[in-house]
Amino acid sequence: MKNEAQSLKDKITEGLAAQLNGKDVYNRSVWEAMEYSLMAGGKRVRPLLLMWTGLSLGGTEEDLLPFALALEMIHTYSLIHDDLPAMDDDDYRRGRLTNHKVYGEATAILAGDSLLNLAFETMAAAMTMAAEQHASQRLENMTKAMAYMARCAGPSGMIAGQAADLASEGRQVDIEELTYIEYNKTSRLLMAALVCGALLAGAKPEVVDRLQEAGGALGKAFQIWDDVLDVEGSFEELGKKPSSDAASQKATFVSC
Repeated sequence: MKNEAQSLKDKITEGLAAQLNGKDVYNRSVWEAMEYSLMAGGKRVRPLLLMWTGLSLGGTEEDLLPFALALEMIHTYSLIHDDLPAMDDDDYRRGRLTNHKVYGEATAILAGDSLLNLAFETMAAAMTMAAEQHASQRLENMTKAMAYMARCAGPSGMIAGQAADLASEGRQVDIEELTYIEYNKTSRLLMAALVCGALLAGAKPEVVDRLQEAGGALGKAFQIWDDVLDVEGSFEELGKKPSSDAASQKATFVSC
């Protein structure tokens, strides 16, 4: 199992590197900033979950991989923007300087924007290929998966959580508001991993529904653990300065 996971992770990393092929003399700084964050390592949890889910339900690597890559690009864009001075103002991510500390705020914003757009370009390319092959069912599955991923990442999903998180700084929130923040900010992309894997494999609606619930629960558990680590963890464990949530007066499952 460990070897299979590493093999999939290697394919994801190779696939991400292959997407970073648009560099020219005029846009070099943006592509370098994109590469800096996208290839910074990390566990690749979300794309791996998408691949594992889809493969276990009979999906193919060919259909699943572009969406796994897209999900990691969306996750990475969100981290770049989350670290900006206007957001969480973090200096470190995954043990090294955040994107804007290396490339400046303007280029970091453009790098995040570029990764978000490249994610949808990557999914659209897979859908175009399915259309050219007259694979109508595969195309339908991909359309549903891209729509779901967009909802999870957009203003009714992850961005809603980030907006509510910013609005909560410096004041006490109740458990209902905190749950809304963390459900949208953290759970949504984990839900996208499980649900999109299932949709791409053509899973039955009841299976998709159960996986959506599982993604929500997984995200909550992940966020609680992350909140605890922010209080008790070290720089080496976190890859960034501990107690950053308290310094920003953020609402967490520890402080609520």
